[in-house]
Amino acid sequence: MSANAPEPESESKAPDDELKRKFREALERKRRTQAESNAAARGKNGSKIAGAHGPVAGKRSFRRKSG
Repeated sequence: MSANAPEPESESKAPDDELKRKFREALERKRRTQAESNAAARGKNGSKIAGAHGPVAGKRSFRRKSG
């Protein structure tokens, strides 16, 4: 019976190891794609939104309603 006891433990650890391996591979793919996109002429500004921190296009003018 002692021979059977370690076997379920190794079976329960195997799915965890498999899951961790899958997550590591996914993270590696994600990092690789991010590195490729950063190297592919995005320039200094890595933001996907162009002009997010610049001045606004036109200043708002407030007019009083007449009447």
